[in-house]
Amino acid sequence: MTAPDEVPVGPRIVQRGLYADELQIGATYAHRPGRTISEADNVQFSTMTMNPQALHLDAAWSETTEFGQRLVNSMLTLATVVGASVAQITQGTLVANLGFGEISFPHPLHHGDTLYSETLVTAVRASASRPGQAVVSLVHTGRDQHGAVVVRATRSTLMHYRPTPEQENS
Repeated sequence: MTAPDEVPVGPRIVQRGLYADELQIGATYAHRPGRTISEADNVQFSTMTMNPQALHLDAAWSETTEFGQRLVNSMLTLATVVGASVAQITQGTLVANLGFGEISFPHPLHHGDTLYSETLVTAVRASASRPGQAVVSLVHTGRDQHGAVVVRATRSTLMHYRPTPEQENS
């Protein structure tokens, strides 16, 4: 054990996402732990984003709908699924989010449901205009605790390739 003012002797390992050249096309990255979405999460997100949809906020009215209860705001569902991927895939390696393609919400998410996220890497190609960077295509999928798909979204990102030894030492 080292004293508080001493520098540790062993290697220093910093948590980060994966560089573009470390991603495996066709691999699905499962992000854990899952996230149980509470009523407070849903109400806070909906009001913070100025979304007054009664289906998210009004329990009595929502009971009269075909769902019989409030639904989790779909934008919260999407944001949580993408956010869950950051530590494993893009932390410190993402340059920019280029955009989303098709987004679908095939099954509702309810208060108390646990959201599990995974990301499929569908393509990695060198950027034609940004040396050392790649355009990476991803498909994010969120499932509830029963395995039902609650969100699926295609996403295009710009990511760094692993730095060369010269870049790391400069």
